[in-house]
Amino acid sequence: MNVLTTEHLSRRVDGKVLVDDISVAVTSGEVFVVVGPSGSGKSSFLRLLNRLDEPTSGTVLLEGVDYHQIAPRELRRKVGMVTQRAFLFPGTVYDNLSFGPRQRGEILSQSKADELLARVGLPGYGEREVANLSGGEAQRVSLARALANSPILILLDEPTSALDEDAKAGVEALIRDIIRETHLTCVMVTHDMAQAARLATRIMLLQSGRTEKIGTVQEVLHA
Repeated sequence: MNVLTTEHLSRRVDGKVLVDDISVAVTSGEVFVVVGPSGSGKSSFLRLLNRLDEPTSGTVLLEGVDYHQIAPRELRRKVGMVTQRAFLFPGTVYDNLSFGPRQRGEILSQSKADELLARVGLPGYGEREVANLSGGEAQRVSLARALANSPILILLDEPTSALDEDAKAGVEALIRDIIRETHLTCVMVTHDMAQAARLATRIMLLQSGRTEKIGTVQEVLHA
């Protein structure tokens, strides 16, 4: 089943084409990695997938439903996002994890929070202040916060590029393990070709906002 389908997705700003007529389908459980040179439209494409930016033309279907028919808050519950730098709210780790459920009138139980933190390798961190976390810890909390919303799709925008090598390896391994355990569908942007090769089910190469090639790691990176 296709979790995500883009149909002729495009975005232009002040006459500049950022994303140009991209049509692609991402199936359930797939890790779809977007690569390309700086300025090729990778992050612009990703931001269109949960309407952080609006397409100039074309649209996105989530499980077959046009995402313009989904309320933005519900859309961002369904489509979680982890950015290059973790943008956490002031307060405790638990405050951050419970934010999404609270927006829809639900209370994140302590046991569920503990389970999420254990999954991202931070057992017992619920009462810690986010101001005291390392970069790698903050990124793990960011991932747990996205998972707290039970998304059908998660977007990862250069999720390890701001981390040191040890933290990068740990967060990458964590992402790989969570995707494998939960069969979560994922669209990831990275400039790191080795990382793309390690994580991807399929790869899309962008150039000047257009799709240059889509295929397996072997077909795109080693052709």
